[in-house]
Amino acid sequence: MMAASLLRRDKKATAAHLKADLNRTDNSSGVRQLQELLDCVLNPEKPAADTEALDWCKCLIAGGEGFEEFCKTVRSYDNATLCGLVWTANFVAYRCRTCGISPCMSLCAECFNNGDHTGHDFNMFRSQAGGACDCGDSNVMRESGFCRRHRLRTGENVPSVPRDLLLMSETVLPRFIICILQYLRDGYTEPDTSAERDLQKVLQQLEPQISFLEDLTKMGGAMRTVLTKILTNQQTFKDLSMGQEENVYAKNNYEKYLSALKNSGLVSSEEKAGAGAGAQAGAAEPPPGAEAGAGAEAGATAGALGLLGATAPASPDDSNKEEDQDGGQCVGQRKRVKLSSTTKDPSIMDSLKHKCFLEELLFWTIKYEFPQKMVTFLLNMLPDQDYKITFTKTFVQHYAFIMKTLMKSHESDTMSNRIVHISVQLFSNEELARHVTEECQLLDIMVTVLLYMMESCLIKSELQDEENSRHVVVNCGEALLKNNTYWPLVSDFINILSHQSVAKKFLEDHSLLMLWMTFVSFFQGMNLNKRELNEHVEFESQTYYAAFAAELEACAQPMWGLLTHCKVKETQEYTKTVVRYCLETLQIWFDAIGFVDEPAPNQVTFHLPLHRYYAMFLSKAMKCQGLDLDSLLPDQEMLMKIMVHPLQIQASLSEVHSNMWVRNGLQIKGQAMTYVQSHFCNSMIDPDIYLLQVCASRLDPDYFISSVFERFKVVDLLTMASQHQNAVLDSEQERPMLEGALTFLVILSSLRIHLGMGDDEILRAEMVSQLCMNDRTHSSLLDLIPENPNPKSGIVPGSCSFEDMLSAVADFKAPVFEPGGSMQQGMYTPKAEVWEKEFDPIMVILRTVYRRDVQSAMDRYSAFLKQSGMHTGNPWPPYKERTPLHPCYKGLARLLHCKTLHIVIFTLLYKIWMDHQNLSEHVLCMVLYLIELGLDNMVQEDKEEEEPCIEEHCHDSWFPGTNLLTNLHHVINFVRVRVPETAPEVKKEPPPSTSAEASTFSQNSRRLTGNWRENLREAQVFSLVAERRRKFQEIINRSSTEASQSARPKSSSTRWVPPGTPPQLVTEILEIRESMVSLLVKLHQKLSAKQSALSATWLEDMDTGRHAHGDGITAIERILTKAATRSRQSRRCIQEICGKVCPPVPPKKNSPSDKKTMDKEERRQRARERQQKLLAEFASRQKSFMETAMDVESPETEAAMDMGASELMESEVLYDCVICGQSGPSTEDRPTGLVVLLQASSVLGHRCRGEQAKKLPTCDQEHVYPADTCGAAHDVRLTLMQRFFKDSSCLQSVSIGWDGGVYVQTCGHTLHIDCHKSYMESLRNDQVLQGFSVDKGEFTCPLCRQFANSVLPCRPGRGTQAGAWRAPSSKTTSVLVKEVEDQQDTLGLFPTESNLSKEMELVIKDIKNTTQKKYMDYGRNPGSPDNDFLFMYSVARTNLELELVHRGGNLCSGGASAAAKRSCLNQLFHVLNMHMRLYSIDSAYNPWNRLTQITHGREADGLDEERPEVPMLFRDVPSLLIIFVLTMPQPLRKEHFMCVVRMLYNLLYAQALAALSGRFSPEERQAWSTSGALKKNAANAEKSSEALLGHVIGELSSERSVYDVNLEEPSMLSSSVWSPQSIEYSLQQFCLPFLRLSCLLQHHLYGDHLSGCPEDDEFSSLAVCLGLLAPCPQTSNPITSASCLEWAVGAFPLITQWCSEVTGLSDSQAEQSLTLLVQDPQWAPPHLLQLPDNYNTIFQYYHRKACSACKKVPKDPALCLVCGAFVCLKGLCCKQQGICECVLHSQHCGAATGIFLLINASVIIIIRGHRFCLWGSVYLDAHGEEDRDLRRGKPLFLCEERYRVLELQWVSHTFDHINKRWGPHYNGL
Repeated sequence: MMAASLLRRDKKATAAHLKADLNRTDNSSGVRQLQELLDCVLNPEKPAADTEALDWCKCLIAGGEGFEEFCKTVRSYDNATLCGLVWTANFVAYRCRTCGISPCMSLCAECFNNGDHTGHDFNMFRSQAGGACDCGDSNVMRESGFCRRHRLRTGENVPSVPRDLLLMSETVLPRFIICILQYLRDGYTEPDTSAERDLQKVLQQLEPQISFLEDLTKMGGAMRTVLTKILTNQQTFKDLSMGQEENVYAKNNYEKYLSALKNSGLVSSEEKAGAGAGAQAGAAEPPPGAEAGAGAEAGATAGALGLLGATAPASPDDSNKEEDQDGGQCVGQRKRVKLSSTTKDPSIMDSLKHKCFLEELLFWTIKYEFPQKMVTFLLNMLPDQDYKITFTKTFVQHYAFIMKTLMKSHESDTMSNRIVHISVQLFSNEELARHVTEECQLLDIMVTVLLYMMESCLIKSELQDEENSRHVVVNCGEALLKNNTYWPLVSDFINILSHQSVAKKFLEDHSLLMLWMTFVSFFQGMNLNKRELNEHVEFESQTYYAAFAAELEACAQPMWGLLTHCKVKETQEYTKTVVRYCLETLQIWFDAIGFVDEPAPNQVTFHLPLHRYYAMFLSKAMKCQGLDLDSLLPDQEMLMKIMVHPLQIQASLSEVHSNMWVRNGLQIKGQAMTYVQSHFCNSMIDPDIYLLQVCASRLDPDYFISSVFERFKVVDLLTMASQHQNAVLDSEQERPMLEGALTFLVILSSLRIHLGMGDDEILRAEMVSQLCMNDRTHSSLLDLIPENPNPKSGIVPGSCSFEDMLSAVADFKAPVFEPGGSMQQGMYTPKAEVWEKEFDPIMVILRTVYRRDVQSAMDRYSAFLKQSGMHTGNPWPPYKERTPLHPCYKGLARLLHCKTLHIVIFTLLYKIWMDHQNLSEHVLCMVLYLIELGLDNMVQEDKEEEEPCIEEHCHDSWFPGTNLLTNLHHVINFVRVRVPETAPEVKKEPPPSTSAEASTFSQNSRRLTGNWRENLREAQVFSLVAERRRKFQEIINRSSTEASQSARPKSSSTRWVPPGTPPQLVTEILEIRESMVSLLVKLHQKLSAKQSALSATWLEDMDTGRHAHGDGITAIERILTKAATRSRQSRRCIQEICGKVCPPVPPKKNSPSDKKTMDKEERRQRARERQQKLLAEFASRQKSFMETAMDVESPETEAAMDMGASELMESEVLYDCVICGQSGPSTEDRPTGLVVLLQASSVLGHRCRGEQAKKLPTCDQEHVYPADTCGAAHDVRLTLMQRFFKDSSCLQSVSIGWDGGVYVQTCGHTLHIDCHKSYMESLRNDQVLQGFSVDKGEFTCPLCRQFANSVLPCRPGRGTQAGAWRAPSSKTTSVLVKEVEDQQDTLGLFPTESNLSKEMELVIKDIKNTTQKKYMDYGRNPGSPDNDFLFMYSVARTNLELELVHRGGNLCSGGASAAAKRSCLNQLFHVLNMHMRLYSIDSAYNPWNRLTQITHGREADGLDEERPEVPMLFRDVPSLLIIFVLTMPQPLRKEHFMCVVRMLYNLLYAQALAALSGRFSPEERQAWSTSGALKKNAANAEKSSEALLGHVIGELSSERSVYDVNLEEPSMLSSSVWSPQSIEYSLQQFCLPFLRLSCLLQHHLYGDHLSGCPEDDEFSSLAVCLGLLAPCPQTSNPITSASCLEWAVGAFPLITQWCSEVTGLSDSQAEQSLTLLVQDPQWAPPHLLQLPDNYNTIFQYYHRKACSACKKVPKDPALCLVCGAFVCLKGLCCKQQGICECVLHSQHCGAATGIFLLINASVIIIIRGHRFCLWGSVYLDAHGEEDRDLRRGKPLFLCEERYRVLELQWVSHTFDHINKRWGPHYNGL
């Protein structure tokens, strides 16, 4: 009852009252009252969504104050020394490798920016899974990196918390938490019944409660301490967890909770019951009496064997089960039971039991699949140390359960991220990790759970012996592997192994190691490939991604982690143990797959993690620990087994590249590439090759070499006979396979990565090989260089040694920009001495993913040799000296000194010399490489070998001994071969004396296929092999003979075989009489194509230096020189041969079809050269064409438009049509047109007054104000005029088109308009996806492919006005004025209907459609003729103004500019002229009259008008000029044009004076007026600026002074004093824009040449050009602006008339007179905003900034670089009428051209109309690279050069031409 009364009272008062009660010493009544109240308030039967309870809790906890104040108070007691800020996915954080101890270290932006990280190796990143800030945690990062707040440890000196502050919290919160738990219990239903969304619903209802908990954690250390107490208190949990007895609801919940707990073990209870006996027996396996160690180990081994499927039954149950069902099906079930017997601690498997709130909270967090809010709450508590430890233990306790839930989850990706979000915070800390490893058996749990996880997807291995295989592997098609579900687990495992103390525990625990090896063996042989021999596979499986990822992450990464702790002598024992277990597990594996000695054919797996573990630990032992290699190696037999599978992979790589696996689809190529790819190679191909090197150094070399050739299937090819049959290869596969085998041998004997190179040498070699393939950017180089992923060093090889090494081997090429538009990044390119001394083709071959890269490296190498003049021909790969071998691998050199290899080399040399087929230059190259390697790696022999060997002694074999040097000059006389009967050799008579010397040729000691070979007369090699071989001999002989007889498909039978049966083989004896040396000399001759290339004295004058680079000839010379210097015998022999050398006589061929291969090579070579020549020629043509046609920046060539004087006399202009190729004039019937691009442009409108570009705002205080732009100023002026004056008159007094004006540009090519129409039709029917829209009239110029969207018809007749039209006239001004007036009165005749006039109409329509309606209708009544008139002449104005801007804003440079090439003003004027002649100007209002006559009595008419005309002084002079030119009949005589300019100049001058006078102070006005009056009567008063100025001031000050209006605001320049010089300067500046425009117009209409001039003389030179000034000789006195005046009538009366129009205005209008008078026509060139140097400045301010429209932080924020607007890219929030904000803004700001910087990606996108493109980035990192999407997060800096280019493209409107990749945006940006 009491509670009920409390509930009715005010919450705050109640809370205060209760708090007081609790504070008393006897607080029992208070406690009772509070508990009762809480029972009512926190009743879990109420719906969770009811927030009443939450409000009560807030009030109670605050104890009567407001909750906000309470928060503040508690915060003031925050004693935390860690930041601990928790973030979720997509948050921007920082990582500094210089400061981090753990690689997972991360900082929030605030801590990062407040710490000092200058010069550190840091980057910004977007969090994938979420994380927390580590600032202040010295376990994870160095203290020097802490931010100011956490370095000073401000938390430590906070006063202690007053007891009563948190008293209420301690009582209320436990009840609040159990309430949440009850909701969670209640909401949970077992997954099989519940849908996902039910769980989601429960969570949504609990949102406010969990958020409240989260807010509490943010109050700081004091509140966290309270929460920790509550969460970890076991007593409270006991009391509250069960619920009160009488509460049925709570009871039901508790039941639910218990049932949920029941299934939380790894092995569910049912499974346990079923297999109970077995499991118990298993668990109790170690007998109690045995010493723990041995027992445990025995148990473990038994268990592991059980896992591998050994049949020793652990219990009767097991074996029965096996018999019941089919063995294979039962695999999973059986093993799971077994598994529980292998773990040391069965508790890992059991259900969970909870002892405190924290445990249950975590449990539900897992059950509900890690809701983000709960995760954040649990992590926010981590800065509390006690909590951290308890929570970590709890997490470990639940670990198995977490993984079990993860495997069942549908949202495993999200869940994985959330799990790692938590675990990375716990396990990165070495202290904690060690603690839980010791106390909670973390390692056991992890390995067990990993095993358990992988067991769910095991299948029987099909490797080797499919039927009887007992090995199981993971199935890569399962979701678990495909979706990387195991990732969080493995990631945690790698994370804890990075701590030395933990890794040592792992390596010391033998049973764990054994379990781990079992785990690794699950991946051994996964994803087996079987070669398809008949059809192509129907379905290409993509499982190989999963397989490679699994091997890398689950096997290799932990391996590298362990290896980092085995670096020193002291850790020898660990290495020995691992090696021992590897070998044991390998043995078990060989037995399980039933492997004896031959791999199954046509099968390959790329996954041998056990081999690789073994190899890497061996390598470490040799390199760092000084162990004895032989002590770690198994017996010979095991070595032979170990070598088989890695060798199989090497051969398969070759097969894949020889297209033998094509029927398996592309994925097999993918595997071959991934295997050598930079992220995998050091965990895959490198260990494999190292392992093969170890085997080769310890096994019999003859055995090894013959195995290689057999695996590569080229044994049959190695015969002296010119023809042979090959049972396993088609003839086109023989060459690549032979090349593969030889290359492999070269790599094997020359690679030193694990055989003696130091880390720095390896890094250098890797770097050089990557740079030789291609120039590389810094980031791609980082990515391409394999670094053992050593978790301690922060996985990225950003160590300083990387940078030092890079600067040692490479030169940096700064990023350049090519005008063609492709943006280069900063690249590194090898230094010259690297090419010269370090280029290593073998390393390149090993590291190339694509074969073309090898070619690319060779091309670059030969380019370098040509350039440096070392060698001009086609060079061969250079031979590189190797690092000396580590002593324990000395045996490797024996490979090069074994008879088998020498026989092969001899045979191949012979075959190449005899031009047998299927041999290539590459084969010869590799053979020579092997000889040279042999000469460089001599094996120490005991007996002196200088004695010449007498041939009679070696009748049983080819060569006397194994030493290459002696064998080189050993002559072989006869060879017996088996050949098909049809071969040419058969025809010969056998030589008489075969018996003694005829040596059998065969591969020593190899079982050689059936009837092809004959018995060997050679000593038996290495008995073990012989024994095992002999056993197989009979079986194999039998089967393979049959196979080769019957199963050989007809199709592959090579060409000399008659259809039907293969020909019989005959034994023939060939006479050879050659030695390797003699063959080399003959080959040298053959290559150099000169008889006496090597004279007998050749060796004497040998200079060894020049042999390093060159082709085959050099290579042979180098070998012979080496042989000669190494032994006297060889030297004699070589000289002898060179002395008697004779041209080789090739054997007579029996068929002409057998053309020489060498010829073929040569022919190919010639063809290639021809092709290169053609290509080069084509390229140069193209280049010159590009320069003339579309270069953006080269004014060398004048375009066709700027007709020089030479063409002026022609009668008609001829045009070439680029479609039909005909040349002819443009006619009325068949008009020709210019290809043009029309685009709306606001570039002019964005000009400002100031030269300096505006700054982009990067803080709240800065802004960009658009009011001072040209567009805005003109808008204001027009609006102002329209308020006072007659609309039709206003519309002729200004120009529009500053914003949204239409700009016309052309590529200069012409076409017939009818041809164009058919071209458009064909484009319309072309289904190819184009980057443009044909329906909108867009196309690309058929010749230069430049983008265009209209055709501008050319006027028939002459080009530019010639002859009479240009003759200088002697008529007086008044005559000319009259003539102009008459011409204006002649009405425009309607042109006759013709094709031409139709086209002109269409173009006008196009022009109008180019821009938006709002940019055309400025009049009061839209669509009126006046409006149209204004738009038309403004188009001309826009184009003239833009051309001026492109010429740099003035005409000082003169000549044709790049912009002039694009301009087509002449044609445009004719089109506009024809259109505007349709409007005539009413003669009463014709401005011409008011310019040239003094009119009287016009006031009376003016009164009828509701509004007056615009006064002449307010009118825009350039607009008037264009109106006059366009409305007069064309062609206009030049004298008339000049007259118009002259009259307008007078008006302009008056305006200049008026504007100037408006800027004077009253006193100055008075003074000038007086001085002017004095000069009025002088003779030249009409040409005196002072007289005229005085007159203007006088006139404007009469009746009602214009100047009085604005007295309150001081005039702009009143501070400075005006002198005559400054006045003259101002007047000239005022007049210049008009003069430039007139001059440009004259240039286009009459083809006048624009002569350049210095900037100071611009005024005078333009005046001369326009005929305002006589071209005077250079006089000393400067030219005044007034001297250009020429008045048609009296100057003073005319000016008076103009001024009276202004002074006569009514009051309302007069106020604005001064504003309209004081105008300034000067505008600075257009600029984009000025950007800050460092990108971070922009990023930090904008990426969290809210959008002004929708007030949300946009997902993709963007910035307009023209006006600085901040917009949402693709944001649906700001969409209007289906158009997204960026597109809208581009229409509003740039008339459909927008330039946006995407904040989160650092790139710029351009929107042009309905298309957009990615332009690139103007921010580059320190290495000159872009960082698109900020993936690398390195600091970025503004690249001024690129930004200038962007601005240039914007100003010159060339985005469409230069950027190639456009796509439609569908208004969605």
